[in-house]
Amino acid sequence: MTDRWTWPAYVGLLGGALLFAAFLVPALAWQYRRYGRLSGRRLLGAAAVAVYGVALVAYTLLPLPSGDLARWCAQYGVAGAELVPFHSLADVRRDTAGLGLGATLRSTAVLQVVFNVVLFVPWGVLVRRYLGRGVLVTTLSGLLVSLLVETTQYTGIFGIIPCSYRVADVDDVLTNTLGALLGALAAPLLLRWMPRAGELEARREEARPVTVWRRWLGMLLDALLVTALGVVLQVAYRTVLYALGRPLPDGADWAQWLLGTLVPFVVVFVVPTFLGSGASWGQRTVWLAPRWAGRRGTTAQRVARAAAGGALWGALGLLSDLPAGIPAAVGVAASVAAPLAALFAVVSVVAVPFTRSRRGLSGAVSGAELVDAREVPVSPR
Repeated sequence: MTDRWTWPAYVGLLGGALLFAAFLVPALAWQYRRYGRLSGRRLLGAAAVAVYGVALVAYTLLPLPSGDLARWCAQYGVAGAELVPFHSLADVRRDTAGLGLGATLRSTAVLQVVFNVVLFVPWGVLVRRYLGRGVLVTTLSGLLVSLLVETTQYTGIFGIIPCSYRVADVDDVLTNTLGALLGALAAPLLLRWMPRAGELEARREEARPVTVWRRWLGMLLDALLVTALGVVLQVAYRTVLYALGRPLPDGADWAQWLLGTLVPFVVVFVVPTFLGSGASWGQRTVWLAPRWAGRRGTTAQRVARAAAGGALWGALGLLSDLPAGIPAAVGVAASVAAPLAALFAVVSVVAVPFTRSRRGLSGAVSGAELVDAREVPVSPR
């Protein structure tokens, strides 16, 4: 019994940690845009949401049947659902008849009821305090999620499994909802240390110091954006080819280079140079903007800054990803472009803490300073 209740916790910890790590950078970007700054305590709350979400799935839906599902259902499938409210109380009375208080509290019947309540207490706490919903909405959301879980079990994940693989129980819904209510009531005390989203949003427009970590996050966001856009466009291209019944290319071709490398390069590194302050998308996300002598730069200054920063790194990537069949001289240049891009990236990252106003290599070369974009605006040249 103990193993049945503890292994999903390990799944939740491991799976939740991996899920949180996968979405960490987008979460940081979201915080910067919504709150104008990072909040470590809200980030910890996001980690708790990830761990609890995975654990809830593990406790309520796993393990899934495997192998020959028809045979599994014939042997282990559940017939019907338990629709009699409060039947678990009768089970407790029956199973604990004649037992002392200690033995009663340790009985499987009692522990099962208590566990179903406790399982949804974190739901109530997180929805009430982290998401900022009221007691009624929090409790109703717990009810709806519990109904979804029981329906999923009863329908075999909506027909994927040809039988009910767990008992759908109305008492589970009742106890889960009670847990959500208790969590909602306890949330102001348990998560008193958690800042509310509204409190942080109220100070969103306040300018803040330009830090090394803020600069590095902007650089990372640019790198992830150009990579993600390239992957999405290449997958879309291959999907269209497959849908049209055309053969998929074995290796990189010019169409994939165009969609996977050139288009992302233009979107991420070229277009922002000519918009507004000239800051990259990553820098805009973390509220950074370049300035020349306190003003926005000319087109030439912004182009020079881009050419000494992300655009140069992207151009080296363009060269290194050229498909086969290019002239020999270009091939030689392409062969050294990838290591040069890696070296340039390292130098650019390392240069940030050693340059004035954390402006980095591109700022030092172009004469730009990096400031918080929320500072009092200046007239463009």
